[in-house]
Parts: sequence; C-alpha cells; structure tokens
Amino acid sequence: MTALPVTSFPVMDHTPSKTRAALWMSGWLALMLIVTVAGREATREVNVFQLMAVRGVLGLLMLWPLIHISGGLAVLKTARVHVHIMRNLIHFCAQVGWFYALTLIPISQVVAIEFTMPIWTAIVAASFLGERMTALKIASIVLGVVGVVVIVRPAAGEISSGQVIALAAAVGFGVSIAIVKSLTRTEQTLAIIFWLLVVQSAASVLPALYVWSWPPLQTWGWLVVIAFCGTFSHYCMARAMLHADATVVIPMDFLRVPLTAILGWLVYAERLDVFTALGAVLILTGNALNLKPIAAVPARART
Repeated sequence: MTALPVTSFPVMDHTPSKTRAALWMSGWLALMLIVTVAGREATREVNVFQLMAVRGVLGLLMLWPLIHISGGLAVLKTARVHVHIMRNLIHFCAQVGWFYALTLIPISQVVAIEFTMPIWTAIVAASFLGERMTALKIASIVLGVVGVVVIVRPAAGEISSGQVIALAAAVGFGVSIAIVKSLTRTEQTLAIIFWLLVVQSAASVLPALYVWSWPPLQTWGWLVVIAFCGTFSHYCMARAMLHADATVVIPMDFLRVPLTAILGWLVYAERLDVFTALGAVLILTGNALNLKPIAAVPARART
C-alpha cells in the first residue's frame, strides 16, 4: 500500500479543536444508532444490495439542497477522483457486510466487533498519513478494545459467520476512515459525501436489479430513514475529521458500543448485563484519556 497523495488544493478550515470534533461526533453517534435499528428492520424485507442502492439514490436527492446552497457543482470539484473511488469501494464492501451481519447476530455484538476498527485506522493513519501515536492515544485504543472484548465475550473456539463478516467489515471501515482523513486535507466535506453516494450507488445498482422486489410501504419508511441518517452521519464524521486526528476522533465512537447495547435491550430485549456495564466503563475511560489535553513543552526544553 502506497502513501496517499496530497497535492496542491485550496486549504480547508481544519482548526484543531477536540470540542468541535466531539460535537460533530455526537451527531454521528445519534444518527448511527438510528441506522442500526432501521437497517435491521429493512433487511427483514429487502436484500442488502437493494438497500444500498435505494440508500444511495435517496441520499443524493437529500444532499442536493445542501450542495445547492453551498455553491452548486463547484463545491464537488476534485482532482482526486481515484482516491474517492478507492475509498468508497472499500467502504461499500464493508457496509454491505455490516448490514448483512445485522441479520445474523445481535446488534450489540455487530457494533462491538466493529470496534476493532480503530486498530486498523490507527495503523493506516500512523503509517501513511504521518499521524503521531502518543501514549494516551495508544492507551485509549487499548482500553476501548478491551471494553469491546468484555462486552462480546466470544466463546472459545466458536466463531460464527456473522462475527467473521462483522470483523471483515471493521477492517474495511478502518481503512476507509483513514482515507477520509487524507481527503479532508484537500476536499470539501460535501464533495466527500457526494462521491461516497455516487460510487456506492453505481456499485450496487446491478446486484440490486438482479434481486429486486418491491418493498412493502412500511419498509420504504425505514429505507428513507437509512438514507437520511446514513448520508448525514458521514457528513458529521467528515466534519469531525477536520478538527482532530483520526486517532482522536475514532475512539470517541467507542461510545456507540454501550449505547447500542442499551438500544438492543430496549428495542429487541437483547441481554444487558454486568459485563456490558464493565465494558462501557473501560470504553468511557479510554475516551477520557483520549480527550485529555497534551501538556505544553516548556520553552527551555525546546531549545
């Protein structure tokens, strides 16, 4: 894998601010929790490829007003189409796997396994984007992953196909998010989301037509919810990436694990026990470490 190129483009406003990054990530968390429930409900009636195709087309329609008021087609201009295509094909495969895993194992387990993702994000970001891995960042990731393992507690020697698919999706998401961080250095947020929807719509249209069957009316409601929340959750994530390193932003997403466990308990009566609570404490501790300001180096120490 080669380094992701950064060429001469207009400089994006990415003033470092963990507070702004956290605010944008709260939007991501809320929307992704809704997508999790909507995805499980929709896949009761439609194929995953059909879901992805409808999501892409509806997402483009929903995004257009924001594109229009932000300057029209000019805001979508890019000289890094190849990077967009690479990132979005990786993300497409991961997203298909994620939705399919929702039909096989509990939603809390899907999301928990997904959170091996920061390992892959951190490796790619540190290796190819030049991000610095501090002791606090490493501790944050380790605590988060340990918390996930405590929640999932996989049976020794017994791994289901759903778990394998969820893990493969996590690898894809991790690589995809690292590439997004590269794109935020040169690309407008709307351009990143636009190319996501275009590439994923194109990738899913033929498989969707092959398995197409008209969904019931109530399922169309879930598909609209997925399109809206899926589109604008990525907008929130991309905005967060403008204000903090990927290795800072992604551990904030660990909060989705305990929140999804609670959601699964409330909506689907999935088990919520002391292990989930312990895992949540570890995850929250990791996030607290990650958000701790780095002490300034004294002037004499720098000379």
